[in-house]
Amino acid sequence: MADPEQAKPTLSDRLTDAGFRAILGLARALPYRARVPVAGWIVSRLVAPLAGWRRRIRDNLALVCPDLPRAEVDRLVRAVPDNVGRTMIELYSGKDFLARARDLPITGPGAAALAAAHREGRPMILATGHFGNYDVARAALIARGYRVGALYRPMKNPLFNAHYLAAISAIGTPLFPRGKPGMAAMVRFLKSGGMLGLLMDQHMRHGAATTFFGHTAFTATSAADLALRYGAEIVPIYGVRRDDGISFDIVTEAPIPHSDAATMTQAINDSLERVARAHMDQWFWIHRRWK
Repeated sequence: MADPEQAKPTLSDRLTDAGFRAILGLARALPYRARVPVAGWIVSRLVAPLAGWRRRIRDNLALVCPDLPRAEVDRLVRAVPDNVGRTMIELYSGKDFLARARDLPITGPGAAALAAAHREGRPMILATGHFGNYDVARAALIARGYRVGALYRPMKNPLFNAHYLAAISAIGTPLFPRGKPGMAAMVRFLKSGGMLGLLMDQHMRHGAATTFFGHTAFTATSAADLALRYGAEIVPIYGVRRDDGISFDIVTEAPIPHSDAATMTQAINDSLERVARAHMDQWFWIHRRWK
């Protein structure tokens, strides 16, 4: 596959990017407190129907939560894309977003393990998913002086990928693209005592046949593999959006005990499922998670 940063953009790429930039420009013209809900509304009411997201959300919910009341399904069809829109504009809001994330408390039973690893310069893996705002924890930890890097999947659209990478880099670096060069740099960073953020909720064709919401979901074992190989702890961590729609609680769970890669990966899935069930509108139900 061609590198998204090198591939020549197609007409579809150009049109998609132009549409995104138009939404971005409109939202950025507003004060932050208005910008975030407006972006959520635009994505929920305009982008989601055009992109086919509403059907995919309904299909995923019908598969894994068939008894969910119709009114709740209808609510999630609107609320899930709203959270996506809010998250995207937050990531593109630079200093405004960082200012809100900087002083958020890190709560939960994994907070002490994070502080100890930082203090002692030990490697740590931050396991999370496309939930709430998945970068708010990284922003808050970096603001405290923690060395936090993250693995990211380059976008297929090279135009979109360029400004998306710039936006998430403004939150903090290093960032490691999926692939051999990125993996090598990521391992060096982890071995040096860095903390590595991994999004663990995407379908991986050659992953382990774990379960998620009671159905088989193939999941990368990379977090467990790295933890076992380099003696790193894994702490699940989430940026949970509050009811006001623009603030967050950063919540950790206890470190996942070392055992074998499949068992540890299932524990990561179970952790994300718990938080997703508690906040159904904040997980990315648009993913083709079950294949």
